[in-house]
Amino acid sequence: MENGEYRETETDTGSNAGVPEEGGIRSRRLGETLPILYLETVVLVMAGQMLGGILLGIFSICLGSYIEQIYDVWYTASMYAVFIGIWVVTLLFIGISGKRRAILKTLSREAPGNNWKNLLLGLVIGFGMNGACILAASLHQDIALRFESVRPLSLLLIFVMVFIQSSAEELVCRGFLYQMLLKGSRRPAFAIVGNSLFFAVLHLFNQGVTVLSILNIFLFGVLFSLIVYYMDSLWCAFAVHAMWNFTQNILFGLPNSGIVVPYSVYKLDAASARNSFAYNVGFGIEGTILADAVLLIACAALCLWGKKYGRKSLGVWK
Repeated sequence: MENGEYRETETDTGSNAGVPEEGGIRSRRLGETLPILYLETVVLVMAGQMLGGILLGIFSICLGSYIEQIYDVWYTASMYAVFIGIWVVTLLFIGISGKRRAILKTLSREAPGNNWKNLLLGLVIGFGMNGACILAASLHQDIALRFESVRPLSLLLIFVMVFIQSSAEELVCRGFLYQMLLKGSRRPAFAIVGNSLFFAVLHLFNQGVTVLSILNIFLFGVLFSLIVYYMDSLWCAFAVHAMWNFTQNILFGLPNSGIVVPYSVYKLDAASARNSFAYNVGFGIEGTILADAVLLIACAALCLWGKKYGRKSLGVWK
């Protein structure tokens, strides 16, 4: 691999040839571990959402009848807040396992790309990409938006919840799964494609899903993985993901992977929406050729930048 890392020896030609040791435990061949890694990731997602649902239920009982007064904000925030359970379950799972504990480094400032500059850059990129797609759909008269209201405190609360949801998905796919695939295969390309496919499969049963929308989710996975690979920044991936979701779903009231929420700054006139290269009635911006093209361009631009300026991070298994 690049920079002379992960060297194989001529004398070790068995099933573990050239695989680095972590805590005295050798990684097995990827063919043996891939189904297990996918299964572990599914369990993390399901167990996390169950825990998040329980925590949210307890909190809603504490709020009591006050929920009725803020129903639109509560319902919107709770759809995203349930993902806090994924954070809890995944961190516990990684933390109690010696051979996985190194992944925690990707969340801290130990990763060179985890800084406030890249976090803010991610927010700008997420807003810019989604905003460009929405602008194109609006100019093409595929959607009609009307201003509803701005409630700053509610907007801030929901943004935090959206960030929790988006970062939880990144923690599982680009934090855990990507790093484990990288450990098993020692091939960044395989880790990028492998976790992106899983990310796309997670959205297969979303409302209004299409071939283009699944391709869109896959390309998102590739883009986020490239951010981790070239920038060594899970924080930047958190921010891009969160701002993309927040822009389309909360700021402009469009479907987020097919899901529409009751609270948003702008509202979509659903009767005026029509299918085109820039908008899909069932899935929103993400189910279009335009969004796929934007993501392909973003991936290509990141690759060009990364080859010249990037770190080409081989993860935490160096």
